[in-house]
Amino acid sequence: MNREGAAPPSVRKPVPSAKQIKTAQRSLASGQLPPGPAQVKAQAAAKISAIRSARAAGHTSKVAVTWKARTRAAARAVQSVVRAARGVVAAIAAGGSIVLSIVVVLCLVGVLLASPLGILFAGGGSGPGSVSPSEAVAQINGELAERLEQMQVDADCDRLEVMGAPPPWPEVLAVFAVRQSGSAESGSPAVLDAAQVEALRTVFWDMTKLTSEKKTVEHPASGSAAAWTEEVLSVTITPRTPDDMRVFYQFTAEQDQALDALLDNSELLASLAGDLTISSQAAKDLLAALPADLAPERRAVVQTACQLVGKVRYFWGGKSLKIGWDDRWGTLRQVTAAGSSTTGTYRPFGMDCSGFADWVFYNTSGGEYVIGHGGGAHAQHTYCTPISWEEALPGDLVFYPGDEHVGIVGGRDEAGDLLIVHCASNANNVVITGKSGFTSIGRPVYYRE
Repeated sequence: MNREGAAPPSVRKPVPSAKQIKTAQRSLASGQLPPGPAQVKAQAAAKISAIRSARAAGHTSKVAVTWKARTRAAARAVQSVVRAARGVVAAIAAGGSIVLSIVVVLCLVGVLLASPLGILFAGGGSGPGSVSPSEAVAQINGELAERLEQMQVDADCDRLEVMGAPPPWPEVLAVFAVRQSGSAESGSPAVLDAAQVEALRTVFWDMTKLTSEKKTVEHPASGSAAAWTEEVLSVTITPRTPDDMRVFYQFTAEQDQALDALLDNSELLASLAGDLTISSQAAKDLLAALPADLAPERRAVVQTACQLVGKVRYFWGGKSLKIGWDDRWGTLRQVTAAGSSTTGTYRPFGMDCSGFADWVFYNTSGGEYVIGHGGGAHAQHTYCTPISWEEALPGDLVFYPGDEHVGIVGGRDEAGDLLIVHCASNANNVVITGKSGFTSIGRPVYYRE
């Protein structure tokens, strides 16, 4: 929305030349990533891709063994897969045999997928009724914020203070996977469906302790302002550690071994919680229906937008100029930007509508282009050329009256009606909807020749 607050001057970048834009697009298309943290995420992405490829290829054990034996083998496989996946990344970078390297990984992840621990890697949200770990994490993060808000309502307090933080998601996922391994009886991993998400939710709340204290705060008179009081609810979030959960769930020696192996490779689990793999079926359908002759830069914009569908919550004033997943997303933060009914509340950090559009174009251009140039939806509109609805193409921008909201044209449905990808406050997430509410459309100068 336009009232979201401007980004700091450091993010205000000039409009690049057409040559700069095309260079950035070629870099993105070739898979080049900036050094540093991105390399770590590339390794984690390679691990996840290898594991899911093995799942798709049917690398599951047909041998009847006990869940204890499978868990023990999986504990060793986790470490072997990580080492092998790192080798794949290094081999590819050095120009080595990609096929041979991947075959090594696939042989190892077959052991992992045959164990109940494979639930975190099975399907990736691609099966009927299944969701990706990142979607499940986003859902549960939102439920934490809702519970805090309800605690304030129940206590009839004017203000909420929150101290502490929930347990890191890699730890929650590790405990969840190991706990499920202790109750699984089948030889192949289940998918992360509604029942498994409920089990994950149970683990999260078993590891998250909330305590509260209601207090009255006296504010003395100041100048012409009279003295006043307010009721404040102070909530403390205390995380339980994986070691606490070993005792709480009475893990066996085999489960302890598996938990240690997973915790030793927390970067892999962190990447699952923040996976940019397109998992929403609606997003997959939208991409499959894109015109074959659509310009590559437009296709890249829509693909990038679809990466966050169902995964990042709406956060008033939320911005992110980071290539790839922003580790702040999902962490509990107070809304400080003025102008919203959510101002002052605690919510999972995410983006607002213009922040989402900025992130999409920033990532598509490899960090070379900020479509809002530091402003909100109105600023983004000023960097667009007005067009008619009949001229709409995937990647164009659409706006509410007064530039109160912005979305990205994703494509058309079977009836030929426009589909919009946007970070919506009413849905509290990145969603794909029709164009209801959007009254104007513009073509970003980003696409200029």
